[in-house]
Amino acid sequence: MLAYVRSGPLRGLTGQVRWTGGLLGERAATVGSVTVPHLQRMFEDSSVSHVVENFRIAAGEAEGAFSGTVFGDGDFYKWMEAALWTAQASGDAQRLEQLDAYIALIGRAQRSDGYLSTKQIIGEIRGENVTRQGDINDFEVYNMGHLFTAACLHKRLTGKDSFLHIARKAAGYLGEMYRVAEEKGEVKTAVCPSHYMGLVELYRTTGRKEYLDLARRAIALRDSVRCGLDDNQDRLPLREHREIIGHAVRANYLYAGLADLCLEEEHGDYRDVLHAVWDDLVERKMYITGGCGALYNGASPYGNFFRHQLVHQAYGYPYQLPNITAYNETCAAVGGVMWAYRMFLLEGSAGFMDTLERMLLNTCLAGISLDGKRFFYENMLRRVMRLPFKLLWGQERSAYIESFCCPPNLARLLAQSAEYAYVSGDDVVYTGLYGASEAEFTLPCGTRAVLVQETDYPYDGKITFRLKAWNGVPFTLALRIPAWADAQLTTQKGMEHIPPRTYHRVKVTGERVCELDLGMKPRLTCANSLVEEDANQVCLEVGPLVYCLEGADAPCSVSDCLVPRKAVFTRQMTQIGGRTVPAYAATVLRRKAGTGGLYAPLEDTDPEEVPVRLIPYFAWDNRGMGEMRVWLPLAWGRA
Repeated sequence: MLAYVRSGPLRGLTGQVRWTGGLLGERAATVGSVTVPHLQRMFEDSSVSHVVENFRIAAGEAEGAFSGTVFGDGDFYKWMEAALWTAQASGDAQRLEQLDAYIALIGRAQRSDGYLSTKQIIGEIRGENVTRQGDINDFEVYNMGHLFTAACLHKRLTGKDSFLHIARKAAGYLGEMYRVAEEKGEVKTAVCPSHYMGLVELYRTTGRKEYLDLARRAIALRDSVRCGLDDNQDRLPLREHREIIGHAVRANYLYAGLADLCLEEEHGDYRDVLHAVWDDLVERKMYITGGCGALYNGASPYGNFFRHQLVHQAYGYPYQLPNITAYNETCAAVGGVMWAYRMFLLEGSAGFMDTLERMLLNTCLAGISLDGKRFFYENMLRRVMRLPFKLLWGQERSAYIESFCCPPNLARLLAQSAEYAYVSGDDVVYTGLYGASEAEFTLPCGTRAVLVQETDYPYDGKITFRLKAWNGVPFTLALRIPAWADAQLTTQKGMEHIPPRTYHRVKVTGERVCELDLGMKPRLTCANSLVEEDANQVCLEVGPLVYCLEGADAPCSVSDCLVPRKAVFTRQMTQIGGRTVPAYAATVLRRKAGTGGLYAPLEDTDPEEVPVRLIPYFAWDNRGMGEMRVWLPLAWGRA
């Protein structure tokens, strides 16, 4: 899932960082103790997901027909990543033995030519009319891509070759498939192309250039698609992409894979594409929560005008960001984190890490309940009690979602989140995600050290860095100063103000490295005037966290609340779902919102003051069904 190993100047401190507390430490611990076993039960229960049963049938060890989602194989591989990571971190030998048993089962299900997709294998066993690679929406290559990534992680964490052997056989099948496609001059688009990242990871893990070559060929062959769709990002040749369009998960996976290729080889034209579509995302199409893909269903704004192209869970027009019907699939945010991380490795710019943090701490964390057992598929920014229409997905988190791709994707992200804490160069260590942590590393320049962060970030902006161990070889610590920060840095030289949107370098000369205060104060944010649904509304942000107002924290409907222009927000720690989180109390104005007919006369009444509390967006929907708003109308008066 991460870009684990690479040959360029920036590298992750893979396997060398652990959270020692804080929000992300708690979330990762909950994934290991609660979410991973919960998901395993879902995958094992043939009456729920049928995923493990499909592997058993494909291996000839059970009878029956294929059932469940066609992408269930890939979702199981994602769960295996989360299970591997948490088992290795906690020393859970029993879980590791269970994973070995699953790997053996997957190997028995694999065909002799390397093919591995349970729907088609079961169809072949039963003599049904099935075709390999006949329908891109069967997600065969998507499944293989997640197989590659999980197998590489297994090799890295355990040193075993069993899973990697299966992945290499599957990659051999994929290589033959692309060879035939090249002879025919056309390949079918692989939806949600996880295999680009997976193939590059196979190259990094094995050192065999054939996998990097295959990734390059697979990406190049996208341009041979005929009658492509904006929904799959293949209507235009890849080098002509300048705007992010279509299915958000497919787009984010595509560009993350393209960035992986650019990390290993120089492709100036592809880098131009990455910058253009990234800028389109963060400047015109991303929610304030880092959510990606605004539309449930619609028509592409870029397709042929006389032949509309349908799109779903998709990027729409610039600034088209509805709140009640915001789609924002959790997997799209996870894909956004993967893409942002690779862009940072490619460019070293603080803005990419800022966006990664926004996506992870807001939309990604909101995708899972605080108890680790319930999940959002889509992530709205406003919830009302009754809608005059029915949405595809429910308005509350669920223990099992029919499209079960998001829960294991989120589990592996949070289980591995400490890997985003630092990135290293030859003699420099860059901070990524801040949080209470301990990092043990060796740099190419000869530095060996254990670096400790002591902080309550993201709830507090004060961060102390100290060395727990150090061999005395100098190195540089590059501190990310987020765009929102009013930062003060204290070193042996004294205190200085640090500008935002940059990395500030500190030469490490002693055990007490520095103290950084990011100046985390409440701030009201407004949207571009072209975001029609957010006109004359504001959002509360504190540090990297977006806040929202839930019905449980207001004495009236949240739709009746207006935020005074000079509202004062006071921090109050509160308990939600057994976790302590910061809330911000304020006095707002209450006026009756229109709830009757389509239009009605404005009531000529003065608003009254009422007390409310806003909570972090990630903590919402943990106290039962109720209203919620991220964007609140602004009262422009002097109050």
